[in-house]
Amino acid sequence: MMPRCSVQSTDAQLFQSLKGLQQLAETHRFKAWFLDQFGVLHDGKQPYPGAISTLKKLASSGAKMVIISNSSRRSSTTMDKLKSLGRDDAWFAALGKSCIHMTWSARGTISLEGLGLQVVENVQDAEFILAHGSEALGSPSGDAIPMKLEELESILEQCAAKHIPMVVANPDFVTVEARALRVMPGTLASKYEKLGGEVKWMGKPDKIIYKSAMDLAGVDPAESIAVGDSLHHDIKGANAAAIQSVFVTCGIHGNELGLNSFADVADLSSVQALASKYDAYPSYVLPSFTW
Repeated sequence: MMPRCSVQSTDAQLFQSLKGLQQLAETHRFKAWFLDQFGVLHDGKQPYPGAISTLKKLASSGAKMVIISNSSRRSSTTMDKLKSLGRDDAWFAALGKSCIHMTWSARGTISLEGLGLQVVENVQDAEFILAHGSEALGSPSGDAIPMKLEELESILEQCAAKHIPMVVANPDFVTVEARALRVMPGTLASKYEKLGGEVKWMGKPDKIIYKSAMDLAGVDPAESIAVGDSLHHDIKGANAAAIQSVFVTCGIHGNELGLNSFADVADLSSVQALASKYDAYPSYVLPSFTW
């Protein structure tokens, strides 16, 4: 039997405090583990201590592992899906082809080649906004024009005045990068909604990504568990999908929990307060993705 902590949320949900994943993995309760990347497996620059060996041990236990990330980076496996985006969805079908593209510069611009989209720089020519990043504005040539966050927000104000819809390909508000927090496209999307703009959020916490992961792994909700460092995205999404979850405290909420280093253990009352703040309740709490 694993010990239960005595912390309880206002809606009577308990979470268990773990030192590592071994106890939970060796129960073989879960056939599929859905793992976030940033803040769980790595910090954007390098793997977290113990993460690689934990992945190997989890795999050796017979569990299936699926990476479910809000990263807006493209891969060969998602190309075909992106090409067919909107064929059976009236909202996407009405978007058009001309877009203002908000992307990355220092982190590497995201190519839209092959998607049949036309990138424009003039708001007057845009039919929608596509937010992949928060560092630059894409140009018709495919290059990125570096911009400050305030400059991108100014463009959003112009777009809102024209009632141009936005698709945010990565709904994260922030992510970890070598212990620092970097602003993500979700921050721009939130700003756009406050300006009165219409936003289509793609990714966690929408439960569709968890359903897709379960279909891919061939499991049902009772056989699934998600591991993430974001209460608002990873844990809230798991709650919506009715699956168990593990909250890793060393990620984006580290500062809110008063953690100064990777090895720090969060105070459980602080975790409880933060879970209540975000209305997102994990099944388990873990300092880091270690065995």
